[in-house]
Amino acid sequence: MVGVFSALEVAASGLSAERVRMNTIASNLANARTTRTDAGGPYKRIDPVFEAVPYAPNGVASPLARAVSGVRVTHVQEDTRDPMEVYEPGHPDADARGFVKYPNVNVVEEMVNMITASRAYEAGVSSVETVKSMARSALQIGK
Repeated sequence: MVGVFSALEVAASGLSAERVRMNTIASNLANARTTRTDAGGPYKRIDPVFEAVPYAPNGVASPLARAVSGVRVTHVQEDTRDPMEVYEPGHPDADARGFVKYPNVNVVEEMVNMITASRAYEAGVSSVETVKSMARSALQIGK
């Protein structure tokens, strides 16, 4: 059953990473029009950074580790693109020229990212269900 548990751990790592990705997308969408933050200035778009992690059950590397990797989020980074400037002289956050700096969040891009993350999450759930089904079938063979 080590194979079943390793497959579940790898799938779970992907599900966890995609959950973090969905949360960052939700934060980006929720703050798409936030012009003032505690740090000063407009909200800055964030992205999780993923890293492949060789599979090593109980911290012991094995030949399987060369072929199978999980994933983890190493950190969440701010997007370095400049904020969007929109001419709105009546806005409370407008500068002397009448421009307001809005977050560097493109709502269409975020929606595409959300669909991609959602499908990746669904694929992970499907693989967990497949592993569970295979384990059930293996147990039935042993009866």
